[in-house]
Amino acid sequence: MERVAGNEAAASLRLVTVVFEWRGAVDDAEIEALHAEAFGHEPTAFDWRSQLERHSLGWVCARDDDGLVGFVNVPWDGARHAFLVDTIVAARARHRGVGTRLVALAVEGARAAGCAWLHVDFEPELLPFYLEAAGFRPTPAGLIRL
Repeated sequence: MERVAGNEAAASLRLVTVVFEWRGAVDDAEIEALHAEAFGHEPTAFDWRSQLERHSLGWVCARDDDGLVGFVNVPWDGARHAFLVDTIVAARARHRGVGTRLVALAVEGARAAGCAWLHVDFEPELLPFYLEAAGFRPTPAGLIRL
């Protein structure tokens, strides 16, 4: 577990502590609420916990005093390749380094598990985040929309 403090808003001067945890305890409803906020859909009854347990090397949770503010999932192939999916930060916690720290801890977790590669795909507007802030490098890849 790791704690990072920062100002939530200059006007409020409220010090907010964000706690990060690899494979942190989560429940379906809180992940789904965060996912729905980030991706603009209505919350569903998705079974996140089973999905994480079946397919993920790990995940990183970020929490403040009000609950889950960040999450990233790290599914893998069981050997040398891991993948970042669902990197999400609540609107109230954006632009404070939460996403960058989520990804850094995911990198550490994948490295510690013996993975050689961590893959991510993203929308063009997220290029500065992943390539500049998070340290990924561009690479040719292929994709088929199913």
